Amino acid sequence: MASQTEKKPQSVYDFTLKDAKGNDVDFSTYKGKVLLIVNVASKCGLTNSNYTELHQLYDKYKDQGLEILAFPCNQFGAQEPGSNDEIVEFACTRFKAEFPIFDKIEVNGENESPLYKFLKSGKWGILGGDIQWNFAKFLVDKNGQAAHRYYPTTSPLTVERDIKVLLGIA
Repeated sequence: MASQTEKKPQSVYDFTLKDAKGNDVDFSTYKGKVLLIVNVASKCGLTNSNYTELHQLYDKYKDQGLEILAFPCNQFGAQEPGSNDEIVEFACTRFKAEFPIFDKIEVNGENESPLYKFLKSGKWGILGGDIQWNFAKFLVDKNGQAAHRYYPTTSPLTVERDIKVLLGIA
């Protein structure tokens, strides 16, 4: 049970989460960047296209203020069964992923990551509530607020226009 003195997060910058190597990552280090936060899986039908396009976006916009944060999740069809080391090796070797990959988390349910609870708390209409599948995407503005939420089947490249707007280069 949360204590009354516990501060409710105001932005994604209020979170500290572990990366795939077990190191704490203080999200305040991302202040002023546009973030694309994605729950990833290695054995999903959406894996190849999403990782390929995420890499393309990262390569194109990382120097302009985009950061992609990948959160492995095994909640959907057990499609992310590997260890953190296996996941990183897969993403970096097969897809040349250079963006940060975090510790495996849960995005729904009793053990849901507080970050995902925060991201899902926005007013999302038909997209509200639980994450539907692997590769759901949240685009976070430079103030640490979720600006857009996309279905798992949304191609990362179709998000490029929104990324450019938030980066101020549209």
